[in-house]
Amino acid sequence: MNAVASKTIAFNGKFFGAASTGVHRVAEELIAATDALISEQHGNGADFALVVRNSVETPAYRNISCIRESRLARSMHRIAWEQCYLPLARRKDFILNLCNLGPLLHRDSATMIHDAQVYSSPESYSLRFRLWHKFLYFFIGRRHKIIFTVSEFSKSELVRYGVASPDKIVVVHNGCDHILQFQPDEHPLVTMKLEPGRYVLALANTQKHKNIAVLLKAFAGSELRDVALVLFGGSTRADFEDLGLAVPRNVRFAGRITDSELVGLMSNAGVLAFPSLTEGFGLPPLEAMALGCPVVAAPLGALPEVCGNAALYADAFSPDAWSLKIRTVLDDEAVRQALVADGRRQAAKFTWKQAAQNLFEAVNAATLQ
Repeated sequence: MNAVASKTIAFNGKFFGAASTGVHRVAEELIAATDALISEQHGNGADFALVVRNSVETPAYRNISCIRESRLARSMHRIAWEQCYLPLARRKDFILNLCNLGPLLHRDSATMIHDAQVYSSPESYSLRFRLWHKFLYFFIGRRHKIIFTVSEFSKSELVRYGVASPDKIVVVHNGCDHILQFQPDEHPLVTMKLEPGRYVLALANTQKHKNIAVLLKAFAGSELRDVALVLFGGSTRADFEDLGLAVPRNVRFAGRITDSELVGLMSNAGVLAFPSLTEGFGLPPLEAMALGCPVVAAPLGALPEVCGNAALYADAFSPDAWSLKIRTVLDDEAVRQALVADGRRQAAKFTWKQAAQNLFEAVNAATLQ
């Protein structure tokens, strides 16, 4: 981390206190990795602050101060706080926004836009959500000094949809090594009566681009009828059925789980299935690889970039293809062991320390201009 001008770099902490998402996890890990990097390199000449809007709990950082804004700011809606209060209160700072959106009025900013799915997969989002994000993206892409994103694929999509010019976009791959910090909790295996190595894990997500429908069709077939598909996350059986999808009897719902429970499920799963039609990055496959779980993925979006040759790929629209690839991993020990070894090597390439280093090399250059 190189020396920078004596300007405070302020992390936009709007996401603290909100419902946890993958985007929020990335932001938390990047801030923590930055804090560790400052300690390792004995500071870098800049002041770092995390700015939050109320009394929510935040991690204890050694080198990043936590600024809790005034009582008036605490009562403001998140959008008003971000768009009106934050740029005024931190007008002398360089504001770093890690969760897709940031204040339009503050040009001395960098914003991480994780993907372009409001353009490429509009059916996955409400009209209100799409319009608001597209409106902000249009101005953020032109006004902010840097647009970060998480893959070369996402960069190409942001350019394609006119969000920002390629010279302004900096790719910072996510890390996945956080998953190794949690001790496995195998309680879900007991409660769902799962046999280690003989079940398949996937997301419980009804967004169309997550494409869980292809898995439901595959597990309704004779090839996988004796295999359990475990879906983790917020969506329920009723949510899928309300969309007109048939949910086979061998599908089980783990619900929202802790990080330790996720580690327990991933460590013991026969396969992580990830059939997304598009992904800005795709963190779960790398988490699974780091834990020694083989991955079968769709060859779309950023997944080939992230998974490389360490996953098997199945046609995103063919239930038979998913049945075949999953059955191969479950039944062929040589294939399984090769995927485990290749997966661990692939996951080791993606660390939060490297992500933080890449992020701040770009921020350092921008603050010196």
